[in-house]
Amino acid sequence: MASLSRALRVATVCPPWSPARGLGLRPLTGAAGPTAEKSVPYQRTLKDAQDPSAVAEGPSRPLPSTANVVVIGGGSLGCQTLYHLAKLGVGGVVLLERERLTSGTTWHTAGLLWQLRPSDVEVELLAHTRRVVSRELEEETGLHSGWIQNGGLFIASNRQRLDEYKRLMSLGKAYGVESHVLSPAETKALYPLMNVEDLYGTLYVPHDGTMDPAGTCTALARAAAARGAQIIENCPVTGIRVRTDDFGVRRVTAVETEHGSIQTPCVVNCAGVWASAVGQMAGVKVPLVAMHHAYVVTERIEGIQNMPNVRDHDASVYLRLQGDALSVGGYEANPIFWEEVSDKFAFGLFDLDWDVFTQHIEGAINRVPVLEKTGIKSTVCGPESFTPDHKPLMGEAPELRGFFLGCGFNSAGMMLGGGCGQELAHWIVRGRPEKDMHGYDIRRFHHSLTDNRRWIRERSHESYAKNYSVVFPHDEPLAGRNMRRGPLHEELLGRGCVFQERHGWERPGWFHPRGTAPVLEYDYYGAYGNRAHEDYAYGRLLGDEYTFDFPPHQHTIKAECLACRGAAAVFDMSYFGKFYLLGPDAGKAADWLFSADVSRPPGSTVYTCMLNHRGGTESDLTVSRLAPGPQASPLAPAFEGDGYYLAVGGAVAQHNWSHITTVLQDQKFRCRLVDSSEDLGMISIQGPASRAVLQEVLDTDLGNEAFPFSTHKLVRAAGHLVRAMRLSFVGELGWELHVPRASCVPVYRALMAAGARHGLINAGYRAIDSLSIEKGYRHWHADLRPDDSPLEAGLAFTCKLKSPVPFLGREALEQQRAAGLRRRLVCFTVEEKVPMFGLEAIWRDGQVVGHTRRAGFGFAVDKTIAYGYVRDPHGGPVSLDFVKSGDYALERMGVTYAARAHLKSPFDPDNKRVKGLY
Repeated sequence: MASLSRALRVATVCPPWSPARGLGLRPLTGAAGPTAEKSVPYQRTLKDAQDPSAVAEGPSRPLPSTANVVVIGGGSLGCQTLYHLAKLGVGGVVLLERERLTSGTTWHTAGLLWQLRPSDVEVELLAHTRRVVSRELEEETGLHSGWIQNGGLFIASNRQRLDEYKRLMSLGKAYGVESHVLSPAETKALYPLMNVEDLYGTLYVPHDGTMDPAGTCTALARAAAARGAQIIENCPVTGIRVRTDDFGVRRVTAVETEHGSIQTPCVVNCAGVWASAVGQMAGVKVPLVAMHHAYVVTERIEGIQNMPNVRDHDASVYLRLQGDALSVGGYEANPIFWEEVSDKFAFGLFDLDWDVFTQHIEGAINRVPVLEKTGIKSTVCGPESFTPDHKPLMGEAPELRGFFLGCGFNSAGMMLGGGCGQELAHWIVRGRPEKDMHGYDIRRFHHSLTDNRRWIRERSHESYAKNYSVVFPHDEPLAGRNMRRGPLHEELLGRGCVFQERHGWERPGWFHPRGTAPVLEYDYYGAYGNRAHEDYAYGRLLGDEYTFDFPPHQHTIKAECLACRGAAAVFDMSYFGKFYLLGPDAGKAADWLFSADVSRPPGSTVYTCMLNHRGGTESDLTVSRLAPGPQASPLAPAFEGDGYYLAVGGAVAQHNWSHITTVLQDQKFRCRLVDSSEDLGMISIQGPASRAVLQEVLDTDLGNEAFPFSTHKLVRAAGHLVRAMRLSFVGELGWELHVPRASCVPVYRALMAAGARHGLINAGYRAIDSLSIEKGYRHWHADLRPDDSPLEAGLAFTCKLKSPVPFLGREALEQQRAAGLRRRLVCFTVEEKVPMFGLEAIWRDGQVVGHTRRAGFGFAVDKTIAYGYVRDPHGGPVSLDFVKSGDYALERMGVTYAARAHLKSPFDPDNKRVKGLY
């Protein structure tokens, strides 16, 4: 028997070349292969059912010739998806498992469930998983799923960590999740074996717990089978058959195995670590990597019984109660990549590399000192799949209709499985999930990144290493940077631009007045023999932003905002998606796709939404009607029929592209979608002096009559042809210039030269965030998501409900309007100058009625501003009178602040400035 302290000493004193490597220690970056099976800390596991070394002679039951849905992979996600499909009444559902249920990565999972995460959607997903495993499965099957409710403790050893926990506590109140912030003394009373001398406090969630993967998957399988689903084990998939239809669209037709094929129009890839290989069978890119992920199980510890599970984020370690022992694991800075994923790996483990695991031992012993003298009963080091943003990969693959993903769960597949399995089932059956799953949707990644191995590897490593880091409002990745850069990148970098990253794009965040801050190549935080960057200006500026207070660069953001309000600011928005919708049916497609009436004369520009069939908002964007031109160019492509130019947010451009493409395919419209995002830059000039600046550069009259709001025209800027649009995203007089890539630098320099006489300055997206929230302009995926309707969001003006023209989502909106809105997006201002960032609980007349989606500081009104959806706690419609009549407060980190609700924007509610009326 080894003890944790002995393991720590061995790992510390043995250099990499030491003969002690014979004890099973492996190099940091070694691609270690699987070892013989080892003991696992579960009383009941599916692998106990038969000899795991026995050779399977064939599938556990005959294959059907056809199926409506085939799920590949019998782990947590596969079983949950199968169960929820069957629960929705879907017949002809088959799950194929190459070995036996849970044999891949699920069987060795720690099975922890924490209810609070810094995401409202994840809180909802976790709540559903908990309902399924703690109550529903046992009621349906009579089987105990293995759920143990022993509570959870989050450890804070610094003030910022405790602030993060207080934010989680406030969010939890909006969802009825009981939680308590405890003092060190209260923590000691709850967990007597814990060292609390270095603690600021803890967050205690009494109804957290653990799941048994074997028990859960057994119950899921029985419940699904009772509804007619089929589970076939010992049946490896060898291929996915695909056909291209008459419209050039690739579609799934069958799944091939060693024992026959199944005709099916729908496949769900729940293959975990092996999901990339399954994707390759179908020509689908699955951006994940496999890594070793480990924990150790201790011998018996007196007094540990019934203690809550512990997450010490700052030590990057968790302590899971395992009967009368503990499982100890965590996330390290130097995880081992599994370079060659074996398709023969089942119920297998790797040797534990103590050099890698050492930091978890140190943290565990510090937190529970009795561990120093406690023996190790077993080590569990198995493979897990990890993704570039530490979020799962879900939804229909954009390359192949009928091929869905449910993989890449970053060792949280048990915890998120119930919620994600349900949403994936809704996605397959109803065309959309019930909740906002954009953060998990595979379409969030630009197609240029999903098969870029360097980007996937770097970002997945950083996401793994930072999994337990504090989630700060203004954090940015250091890995996988400079993948997509706009035409003004170097120009702006030289002017002090501090860039943000959004799905591969580098976009201006704010402008540092002292020196440049380039983003350097990823150094893996010094792991794997890399030398960590020294005196890294960008990293230093980023580190300064790690706070829940007003950031130290707040004065710089303020200066950019007030310059825009008082004179003029130039924004580089080149990272925006820029698409053309062209062809004989483009007019019909536009009528169906866009909620607003875009069938206006050429030269008009319309702000609109795109909806799903449930009336939820898939996008907000501007659509400009084009006139056919005699000669094709990046600004005016040749087309027959109708033509539209679409400008969409760059962070969601791939999502928009995929949504439009899917609708065009489903409706069989004869038109084409052209992506010109890389061919065109986009420069916006906003503010009272914008007309004066632009009039010196453009060769056209910019007066109100000659160039009205929401119009566009081709003009010359400093001799270069550009498309000028009179629009504003900050609530000021302003124009956007859509510029061919080669012309961007000379046009930008001409603007800066002209603007020098009018107070023009550079500004970034941090300023846009402040200016737009001050004006009440919606941000998609913050204020506006696929589960929010434009009626709820105060965007009814974007919907052509007064016209007879049908559009996608219209019926759902009409039903919603007739029934009355069950929630509304409301603007709040707080008089006290307190920083807020979203997820604050909204109180009305002493009751929690929602939480904020987005919050920031408005410098012109000199107030904190927040937006959130308000519900009636009694379940009734939320009328405008209901909103006006309440007494409101916003809860930040457990402290409430009086708030005022607004039905209009707190800044320029009459929209005079947009019209040029100052």
